[in-house]
Amino acid sequence: MTKDNIITFEDFTKVDLRVGTIIEVSDFPNAKKPAYQLTIDFGDLGIRKSSAQITTQYKKEHLENRQIIAVVNFPKKQIANFMSDCLVVGAVKENDVFLLHPESKVKNGSQVS
Repeated sequence: MTKDNIITFEDFTKVDLRVGTIIEVSDFPNAKKPAYQLTIDFGDLGIRKSSAQITTQYKKEHLENRQIIAVVNFPKKQIANFMSDCLVVGAVKENDVFLLHPESKVKNGSQVS
């Protein structure tokens, strides 16, 4: 961490982290790096889509119905021929991403603080 990347608490409160449940997983052959297309239910916030480079650690069938954490207040971003409207978060270890998730099942759309 450097002095240049320190944020204020106010900066942090602008990031809207929510819990969602993955309801659909598809291959993403047009992605530059191997990825899945995820459809995620965020409860009252609705259904969102995201691209996630998690193919080395997760099989599609193990992702459905799994709760995850995502940033839901980024602008939409086009990735190849796919429009992503949230960012699933995970921990990175040696170039692999491990999804962050609640320890117990919680209501979709729950805020992370």
